[in-house]
Amino acid sequence: MNFLKGDLIGKFKKGLAKTREILFTDLDELIFGQKEIDEKSFEELEEALIRADIGPSFTEGILKQLKDKKQTGPLSELIKIRMKEILSPRECPLIIPDHIVPFVVMVVGVNGTGKTTTIGKLAYGFKEQGLSVLLVAADTFRAAAIEQLIEWGNRAKAPVIRQKANADPAAVVFDGLNSALASHTRVVLIDTAGRLHTKVNLMEELKKIKRVISKVVPGAPHEVLLVMDATTGQNGLAQAKMFHEAIGVTGIALTKLDGTAKGGILVRIAYELSIPIRFIGVGEDIDDLKPFSAEDFVEALFTKPGES
Repeated sequence: MNFLKGDLIGKFKKGLAKTREILFTDLDELIFGQKEIDEKSFEELEEALIRADIGPSFTEGILKQLKDKKQTGPLSELIKIRMKEILSPRECPLIIPDHIVPFVVMVVGVNGTGKTTTIGKLAYGFKEQGLSVLLVAADTFRAAAIEQLIEWGNRAKAPVIRQKANADPAAVVFDGLNSALASHTRVVLIDTAGRLHTKVNLMEELKKIKRVISKVVPGAPHEVLLVMDATTGQNGLAQAKMFHEAIGVTGIALTKLDGTAKGGILVRIAYELSIPIRFIGVGEDIDDLKPFSAEDFVEALFTKPGES
């Protein structure tokens, strides 16, 4: 299924501009030219890769390969090949099978990652494909979250099931799924709370929601989508591990890549987490949630400033 593919590499180039600037400032000749790599060059390269949040494991491996004199061709090609080797196995689009109705997506993540916005963009994308979509406002502890989801539902022309603030989230989910079953809705997107300061209670609440989902729709949720903020770096990885251990994350949507110079975090996520990367957010427009492509991501990252 082609989810809002559009000008993918163009969006990636624009969204990764800040990360490219870090990689290429003072390193252009090193990465793209034939500059002899001395000890100072190793230090410069290590610093740039770490600043881009690509992670110590990847950086250490690249430096070791260079020091062992296993480099062939420009340094840029070596790094690109290694990145693609890491990212390609995690490239996995979200497929909505025809025989599963409704297909239930439980969306999780801490507050501030762009979770509700991502749900709205997903709803828009699925509606553009001709699929019926229902949104469920199960983040009942923030009235603003319910209002925001309603706003996105209006923009995507998707109905929203909600109750008053502080209602039982599992009860909202129960109502939403029964509504979806009655109307034969193809896709249900469930927004959930993300209050990390009460993380024990949060995880228990998410487990309860997941149990209710499976009782109403056997086999569901079919996707537990974790929304991560690219700007949070190592904290985002720690959050991902916590959610995965608690409820079993099946896919990742990485948001705010356009707002960070640390776009290399995507490489780190792929390297350290065995979870498919479904989508990346490269802007604020409703169609700026894109399916992840390892090839396009890496090529966009290594487009020299000034090149198209």
